[in-house]
Amino acid sequence: MEPTSDAAEGASAEPGSTEPAPAGSTPAEAAGAPAEAAGTPVEAISFDEVRHVAHLARLELTDDELRALQGELSSLLVHVDKIRRLHTEGVPPTAHPLPMSNVFRSDEPRPCLDRDEVLAGAPAVEDQRFLVPPILGETP
Repeated sequence: MEPTSDAAEGASAEPGSTEPAPAGSTPAEAAGAPAEAAGTPVEAISFDEVRHVAHLARLELTDDELRALQGELSSLLVHVDKIRRLHTEGVPPTAHPLPMSNVFRSDEPRPCLDRDEVLAGAPAVEDQRFLVPPILGETP
């Protein structure tokens, strides 16, 4: 599978320009990104690489499933490569699109609930603690 290129015929060299992008330019270069941001185009992932990733993930997949995943992963890598090539110089890093501040209450000590009152509402109590069924067949 060949990597896709958005620098197809009719793509502009500059945003808003009517000039075609230079032949052989990458989508990032056509969008005005510096050459170092453009890098080398991503190549399709091979069948053996998909099989290896499936093995690492402990997935037992048929050859048909691996071939289907090969196409999906190749497409995903092309999209990630397009994002990697975006010109982001001067764009501050963000973790959220809206400004946020600490939305938690202040951590101040307060009186806790009375143990007897809390345990009174429990379905089962043993030694002043909640009694719960064993987990995964384990016994204390």
